[in-house]
Amino acid sequence: MFQVYNTWLKGVNEAERAELEALAGNEKEIAERFSRELDFGTAGMRGEVGLGTYRMNVYTVRRATAGLALYICSLGEDAKARGVVISYDTRRFSKEFSLAAAEVLSYYGVKGYLFEGVRPVPMCSYAVRYYKAAAGIMITASHNPKEYNGYKVYGEDGAQMAPEATAEVVKYIKEFTDYFAVPSDKITQTDIEGKDGCSLNTFITVIGKTVDEAYYKEVLKLSLSPNLVAKYGKDIKLVYTPVHGTGYIPVTTVFERLGINASVVEEQALPDTEFNTVQVPNPENAATLKLGMALGDKIGADVVLATDPDCDRLGVAVRNPQGNFVLLTGNQIGILLLDYIITGKQQLGTLSANAAIVKTIVTSTLADRLAQSKGITVFNVLTGFKYIGEKIKQWEESGEYEYLFGFEESYGSLAGTHARDKDAVVASMLFAEMLLYHEANGGSVYGRLMQLFQEFGYYTECNSSTEYKGLGGMEYMAGVMARQRTVSLSEIAGYKVMYTADYLTGTIKHLDGKMEATVLPSTDAIYYGLEDGQFVCIRPSGTEPKLKIYVLVFDTDSVRSQAKATAIMESVKGML
Repeated sequence: MFQVYNTWLKGVNEAERAELEALAGNEKEIAERFSRELDFGTAGMRGEVGLGTYRMNVYTVRRATAGLALYICSLGEDAKARGVVISYDTRRFSKEFSLAAAEVLSYYGVKGYLFEGVRPVPMCSYAVRYYKAAAGIMITASHNPKEYNGYKVYGEDGAQMAPEATAEVVKYIKEFTDYFAVPSDKITQTDIEGKDGCSLNTFITVIGKTVDEAYYKEVLKLSLSPNLVAKYGKDIKLVYTPVHGTGYIPVTTVFERLGINASVVEEQALPDTEFNTVQVPNPENAATLKLGMALGDKIGADVVLATDPDCDRLGVAVRNPQGNFVLLTGNQIGILLLDYIITGKQQLGTLSANAAIVKTIVTSTLADRLAQSKGITVFNVLTGFKYIGEKIKQWEESGEYEYLFGFEESYGSLAGTHARDKDAVVASMLFAEMLLYHEANGGSVYGRLMQLFQEFGYYTECNSSTEYKGLGGMEYMAGVMARQRTVSLSEIAGYKVMYTADYLTGTIKHLDGKMEATVLPSTDAIYYGLEDGQFVCIRPSGTEPKLKIYVLVFDTDSVRSQAKATAIMESVKGML
């Protein structure tokens, strides 16, 4: 540990050295930064910004990019020529990390398409497909606190890189034991600003407005109520906030071109690496939408939309009958969008007979029941949007199904196949249209959600995330999961467990003792299936030492449903 620390002291530049010298004598902090390396998994890597092997910094980014570059080189000259798209969000050092990635690719002779400014996740995914690139890099830590940043890698289909390819990249990354041996040139922001289509050298091309326009064209094709928007869009009472992130330009551009007159939270419109108006830039939290709801009250808005820093997740607050704003869950947002898409396509006559939706195993089973009631097939996949992307690719090749919509409970969704990751630009557009649709028909978004609950049962979800801090956090969490696998449950809080699915071993054990295979890929998750599609799922985060518990139940009314969810969650926490 101290040997690695001293190596970094010698390797960093003079300005950076002061940060490391300040750690002298602080054995705990040195251990936190240098006792291990950032894990590079199928979601890439993520960590706090700072110097050290267990931090996000220009040296860990260069090393990761060198591994990706060598992997692409191993695929041949065609893959090198097809290259890698590089995008980044508004976080600390996102710009610098993207420039460093481009420099490393250039050194290895791999083509790089570098966005001239911040762009969201869906535009990065789209650009990979637009340029037929071999891979993509997105510098982002999504909705995590300001202290974090991350590095996501995409495959040639625009979805997050598959596990098999990621394993090969990791092999190459591990070849670089010396973080300071990774070569690079120096590119500055001045070199790329406003230079769409310009080549910086033989290998790096700056991209911008050209791919933006192509993306907007694809997004606008997904509009389901253009006539309604043209008639009433200018009168809509809608608030939007990008929460200092990448969504501002793309979301407002799409609104403007459709004719939707949204009011933007000006205090949160511009990029801010510190996200000074919020504690955490997470649209799942009511506090993050506080300024949006205040503006909504001021102008009499019915809906507040918020996108996270990389604009792949959408948070929503809607008016209830009492006139108060209530925050919707990710499941509720997804259900409402699914309902609107089905209705819109039915009215347009474009709903395919072989339409299918894709959702994750921890996403509300209300989606299954709603879709199946309309004759639409439902596929459940593991947590991670790359698995939804895999289904899109599979069906494009086989023609067996036509992808309609995909979403997960963590506020991410994708309508359309232009991208292969979550797209909050499209989700914002469709939610705004949905608001107009329901109001034009004498209803409301909240009212439609209540109608769905009356038809299928009042659904309540109760999710929990426990963080295990320190260097041993990941190991301790693994121990918790291992112990849970030794426990056989027939009931939780008095509710019968119909089956237990262990996705690590790939087995499902039913209440009557019958065994079958899960069919899905191996992952560390335990799923307890209760009656009528209700469930409990326990799984570790793939990028952080956090153990997640998901409870999804329904009942005849909100009080009974909430009481059931609370009782089950308390029981599960007690077991763990």
